[in-house]
Amino acid sequence: MRNSVTPIYDYPKYWAECFGAAPFLPTSREEMDMLGWDSCDIIIVTGDAYVDHPSFGMAVIGRVLEAQGFRVGIIAQPEWQNKDAFMALGQPNLFFGITAGNMDSMINRYTADRKPRHDDAYTPDNKGGMRPDRAVLVYSQRCREAYKDSAIVIGGIEASLRRLAHYDYWSDKVRRSVLSDAKADILLFGNAERALVDVAHRLSRGEDIKTMTRIPGTAVMLKAAPEEMSEIDSTRIDKPGKAMVMSNPYVVETACETSKDAAKEDVAKPVMVRPARHDAENSYVRLPSFEKLLNDRILYAHASRVMHLENNPYSARALAQKHGDRELWVNTPPIPLTTDEMDYVFGLPYARVPHPKYGNAKIPAYEMIKTSVNIMRGCFGGCSFCSITEHEGRIIQNRSQESILNELEDIREKVPGYTGVISDLGGPTANMYRLGCSDPKAERNCRRPSCVFPKICEKLNTDHQHTIDLYRAARETKGVKKVVIASGVRYDLAIESPEYVKELVTHHVGGYLKIAPEHTEKGTLDLMMKPGMGTYDRFKEMFDKYTKEAGKKQYLIPYFIAAHPGCTDDDMLNLALWLKQNDFQCDQVQNFYPSPMCNATAMYHSETNPLKRVKYKKREELFVAKGELQRRLHKALLRYHDPANWPMIREALTNMGKKHLIGDRPGCLIPQPGTEAEQTFAQRRGSGRHGAKRFATKHPNQPDIRKPQRKTADGKPAGGRPTNGQSPSHGSKPSNGNKPSNGGKPSNGKRPTTGNTAGNGQKQGGGKPFAAKPSGGGKKRPAGQRSGQTAR
Repeated sequence: MRNSVTPIYDYPKYWAECFGAAPFLPTSREEMDMLGWDSCDIIIVTGDAYVDHPSFGMAVIGRVLEAQGFRVGIIAQPEWQNKDAFMALGQPNLFFGITAGNMDSMINRYTADRKPRHDDAYTPDNKGGMRPDRAVLVYSQRCREAYKDSAIVIGGIEASLRRLAHYDYWSDKVRRSVLSDAKADILLFGNAERALVDVAHRLSRGEDIKTMTRIPGTAVMLKAAPEEMSEIDSTRIDKPGKAMVMSNPYVVETACETSKDAAKEDVAKPVMVRPARHDAENSYVRLPSFEKLLNDRILYAHASRVMHLENNPYSARALAQKHGDRELWVNTPPIPLTTDEMDYVFGLPYARVPHPKYGNAKIPAYEMIKTSVNIMRGCFGGCSFCSITEHEGRIIQNRSQESILNELEDIREKVPGYTGVISDLGGPTANMYRLGCSDPKAERNCRRPSCVFPKICEKLNTDHQHTIDLYRAARETKGVKKVVIASGVRYDLAIESPEYVKELVTHHVGGYLKIAPEHTEKGTLDLMMKPGMGTYDRFKEMFDKYTKEAGKKQYLIPYFIAAHPGCTDDDMLNLALWLKQNDFQCDQVQNFYPSPMCNATAMYHSETNPLKRVKYKKREELFVAKGELQRRLHKALLRYHDPANWPMIREALTNMGKKHLIGDRPGCLIPQPGTEAEQTFAQRRGSGRHGAKRFATKHPNQPDIRKPQRKTADGKPAGGRPTNGQSPSHGSKPSNGNKPSNGGKPSNGKRPTTGNTAGNGQKQGGGKPFAAKPSGGGKKRPAGQRSGQTAR
């Protein structure tokens, strides 16, 4: 039964617990000798540098396994050209745990324009090229070459989001499940502490890993699907199952039903929760095979839709998908960690710094999050361009306030150079802490992909009081001078709690607050599953009101996505006009990045809307900006103020019959030809990238945030260039172009997410591992946020 799970801290400890906790998990034989180890029970191979911090997956997984009594070693960013580096710690007694790191290795390496990056925020000194493309596949192959009889467990965000046959943007085709290509023994998806601890203890008792086929949160390759389970055939469009026998897997409980009598009366009546129309424990859904999806993009949209409806850990069914003559068997999602379990994971003895072997080298991802705290996991937003929900789940996993405050004290004691500023209290979003469904029965049966679209569910608890109390307690913690909220605020939720907005604006905005409208046009926003601009306007009114009351000068920094599936040239033009009307100038603009598994990627590949029932003939076809010129145009429209983009925009406006938008009249987007010649070189180069106001999206009326220029004794400016440092109130953070985990907001764009399988994910979407908010061009946000790319 899914309700009866063993807490991860209640397993009997393995015999090696007598060695105690290591200052750092060993990365060499010498370190093993110092700890008195003759071998490692588990070896984690990761594409990231080893940072012993709870925002880095290898540290979370390593410390969790260590707390179970296992001896855990780390092989970080090994040379992958041969097997030698993978033999550095010897053969593990139980298994190799393999992860690409906090980001998908392809998103980490390539921009949204498929151009290689030359930096890597998860590598010492930001050095690029320290991990291979498709790192999970390469690392698995090398481990198998080194020790062919060792068990191999793959996980992290790259494996998690590639667990099924998936569209791969970089090769522009559908690829097999990463489990099939890696030839690993088992794949763990999501935040997989629960599954990983179970696998480790069962292996330690002598069980064969090939018998571990029914663990939630895992995927395995089988010769045949279990005979004792009934199959729901969804291999063909519009034929999800036999009539009157199996339920339609397309059906979504869009709202909980109430009694008709209750609607007629004023008195309150109990809400009737519709039970699941299938036996989730004993049935599974058969998806179209990899071979069928390879050349049928409409069928791919159908398969994506069905998969996204099977994400509730309490009522989802297992999935089966043929890969040749083998069955890919994907078990139900993992049961979310309880608050006690979350506290256990984050309370382990992390050193909170990079491994000493890196010396004085700077690891940008660590520098960004070293004084930040993850307060929760998961996201019920369901944005179609983001994979956080598919990775971390829709049900929010919360830490207790006590655990969070203890981590603030830990930061004060352990982080070198701590100044009293906490750079973030957040997660995939800033304000979903302790929010969720108010009806446990409804939560266990609901199959909606989002709790806030097309409107906020009536059963969703939007009370921000727990978050307000946490902020106030954090400010009172000894040694804390200021707490900044850097995670993206879900403003459609925030306006439900004016007190929260006031608390946030008054005490926790470092001059600029980032939010993500993503677009202005309803058609595109509906495909993104985001609220309309009316919600943004209401939040802005509240933000401005409380900013004025606080006597501060603070600004909203909105993020937007260019070239999202379904977004036409007219939609992008209207967005550009809105930006100009509101005096916004976007810098470091990012095109939509089709990261694995998210709904918008299915839209991109199929040019079909999978949010609605998919059919071959009667379906909602979408315009998708795919060619380089089309994507460049959408990107240029977001940077309408850059003279370098004016020739392209003029040509497009002429072809669209919009020449009246060219000129110096009010309402025009860009000036007439010849204006570029009047620009200085710095102006032609672009206003935000090289000047003092280095912001993702900037407002031309914002003040220059520069340190005062030195003056001579007579009051005249001294020689030399002015300093371009940001104001202390804003906090100097790296300029980030992506959105991980997400996200892991790096998936892509925020800080690293935590606690994924044998390594972690993100925001892409990120990054939050960051996610996400998972992926994109330009400079990257460390993981864990959302996987969709925004115009930063």
